[in-house]
Amino acid sequence: MAMIVLHFVKREYETLYVHKFSLATMPVRNIFKNSAHYWALSGLNIAYWIYRPDSPTAKSSPTIDIMNVVGVLLFLYGEASNFKTHVTLSNLRTPGGTERGIPQGYGFDWVTCPNYFFETLAWIGVLLVTKSLGTAVFLIFSFGQMYQWAWKKERALRMEFPDRYKKKKTVLIPFVAI
Repeated sequence: MAMIVLHFVKREYETLYVHKFSLATMPVRNIFKNSAHYWALSGLNIAYWIYRPDSPTAKSSPTIDIMNVVGVLLFLYGEASNFKTHVTLSNLRTPGGTERGIPQGYGFDWVTCPNYFFETLAWIGVLLVTKSLGTAVFLIFSFGQMYQWAWKKERALRMEFPDRYKKKKTVLIPFVAI
């Protein structure tokens, strides 16, 4: 539970203090899509599989095994790296500006959207700790959505900066062209 709460607290912090959005609002249809994703797939689905009394994560004495340690470390690495890439993206814009730039540095030499890659790593960490079907379902849907966004971002960068943007071999997973 602490990992999931930490993930969403970090996201709220980033929304308030890190992200610089180019538009003041989002399309109405996205409100329903986002709400279904976070309330149903994350809130209800994960909660059912992780927090119910007979779930493996609700044991009275949790075990510390290698998968839990690897999962927590992967989660922490993914969250910290995701935050770092969000700061990089935020620094591409001037205060109050909507201009775009070509992101470079940590992770951006590997893939188009390392923020999505690192978020995926963090959720794989949660999956290793929870070992729950609900987390797996949430991860699969989230990965699919982030993959679509990464491809759109790759196309947009190539169109906006045709002479300066170096096309990536992969948009989301380093060294794996899918």
